[in-house]
Amino acid sequence: MPVIRVEMFEGRTIEQKRSLAKALTEGFLSSCGGKPESIHVIIDDIAPDNWAVAGNIVGDTLREKA
Repeated sequence: MPVIRVEMFEGRTIEQKRSLAKALTEGFLSSCGGKPESIHVIIDDIAPDNWAVAGNIVGDTLREKA
């Protein structure tokens, strides 16, 4: 059972997530083979205040730019 895990900032629509899940599944099958029903895609929506880059909270950076 292959698992594809995506961690990204929250805010995408359900339509975007459907498209992403389909594209990732098709890409995996094209590259590695298998059956679509065996591919699991997990999408974790993460708030910018719960993500840091280079020691800086992304939410802070976004607020500074606003």
